[in-house]
Amino acid sequence: MDRRQIVADFSLLLVALIWGATFVIVKEAVSQIGVFTFLTLRFLFAAFVLALIFWPRLRASSPREFLAGALVGLFLFGGYALQTIGLKYTSASKAGFITGLSVVIVPLLSTLLLRQKPSLNALVGVLLATTGLGLLTLRGLSMAQGDLWVLGGAVAFALQIVALGRFAPQMKTASLATIQVATVALLSAPLAWAMEGSSPQMSDQVWFAISFTGIMATSLAFLAQSKAQSFTSPTHTALVFATEPVFAVLFGYLLLQERLGWRGLLGCALILTGMTIGEVGVFNRELPSSKRE
Repeated sequence: MDRRQIVADFSLLLVALIWGATFVIVKEAVSQIGVFTFLTLRFLFAAFVLALIFWPRLRASSPREFLAGALVGLFLFGGYALQTIGLKYTSASKAGFITGLSVVIVPLLSTLLLRQKPSLNALVGVLLATTGLGLLTLRGLSMAQGDLWVLGGAVAFALQIVALGRFAPQMKTASLATIQVATVALLSAPLAWAMEGSSPQMSDQVWFAISFTGIMATSLAFLAQSKAQSFTSPTHTALVFATEPVFAVLFGYLLLQERLGWRGLLGCALILTGMTIGEVGVFNRELPSSKRE
């Protein structure tokens, strides 16, 4: 294997580890301050760092790029808002795997919104992941409040991925990313002021969570991913990123003493398998076309 690809894959693994750790960090932070206050500060930090790095490209952005970035940022805001609210009521371990479902939701949304035919791999992945979700979250016929919030976040993240796939090929990646992040901060700020007050009590733990997630898990993670994907394939990227919920479970176990039980672990295994099959693929056969020739 090429040395640059090994370094790239290791960088992506580090990004997945950082993202997996954020579930525990964010859960602890939002037990002390409001969800939208946390999101405002996190994404202001991230937007500031990205704007410093990409300011020349940002200044040259067209109105169309700003509008596209704002639309994609709206979905990103929905994903983080719903996920962060859900973390107040569910475990970091479960939230990591439920959020990972966005990978298998994307093909369904692409079929509905972009009229792209789903592959056999995507359908098998959705079936396995949905079964795993049921084992992980359902108790009887009902789902816990926190799990529902996080599932809504996974759908919003999937919409963000679909929208980004629609706009990114024609626009500058750095500008689009910076505008997305700034949009999340701008949407969170008025909600934080209206719903949570303007003078939250900020402990050292909260400031650490804001700086870590804003800089490490957003700005630097984006830069590392962008650089790494210059030397490795999308298949490698998808496979490495499938480890993110595994890291979420590991940190939840080590730092919060969270336990999933055999049913939850089986559900996680099915979700992880579904994510891997849906993104990386094991079946070569394509589904027959529904179009009449």
